Amino acid sequence: MLDPLAPFRLDGRTVVVTGASSGLGARFAEVLAGAGATVVVTARREEHLERLVARLPACVALAGDIRERGHREALVRFAVERTGRLDVLVNNAGVTDNVAAEDEDGAEFERVVDVNLTAVFGLSQLAARHMIARGGGTIVNVASVLGLVGVGQIPQAAYAASKGGVVNLTRELAAQWARKGVRVNALCPGWFPSEMTASMLSDESGRAWIRRKVPLGRPGDPGELDGALLYLASDASTYTTGVALAVDGGFCAV
Repeated sequence: MLDPLAPFRLDGRTVVVTGASSGLGARFAEVLAGAGATVVVTARREEHLERLVARLPACVALAGDIRERGHREALVRFAVERTGRLDVLVNNAGVTDNVAAEDEDGAEFERVVDVNLTAVFGLSQLAARHMIARGGGTIVNVASVLGLVGVGQIPQAAYAASKGGVVNLTRELAAQWARKGVRVNALCPGWFPSEMTASMLSDESGRAWIRRKVPLGRPGDPGELDGALLYLASDASTYTTGVALAVDGGFCAV
């Protein structure tokens, strides 16, 4: 009998997830482990990673700053030496800004772009070299709806610029690496509970803004990203590359 869920399984595969110390990153690690993968998690906050690994036996951790090339190299090496392979990379680590563009400090703009875009390219490049040598792999870049549309009412110029860069970087890497066996796609969440959105979702005016602007009338639940993540990370999406998949309650549709 045909098993339509089988392509979503990740048994025997190794996945690296960045920014996994809390929020969506921790959820992503749990989902991928639940699908059968060995998950290598990284973030700066080592104690948070230790708690995640303690409750997820399929996870191993290597703490560090993804902005540092040495850590990116160590992360790929750690994953390959620990499991013998690297099949999927989920570039989830990110930071944001919250200041009007005319007042934003240039150094802060550079910091956001460094984490959200430059590190994504650097780690993707290292992972892809290994994947190409082994015959293939999958990269999922976590972007944002703010990488697809302008909002203006939420002043995040650096974040929006970096996530827009991630979206088109995804397309370019997908085009370059498709015939080398590496698929690259972007997951673009809308408004979900996380450390970045905590102040907005805890404030009634912020929640009211979401109710007005999002056609489904509410923020997303973290579990509503599970299916999209598994689709992009697994063999369920073997004919999908270069896509920016918005999971946003219809925000980008209006």
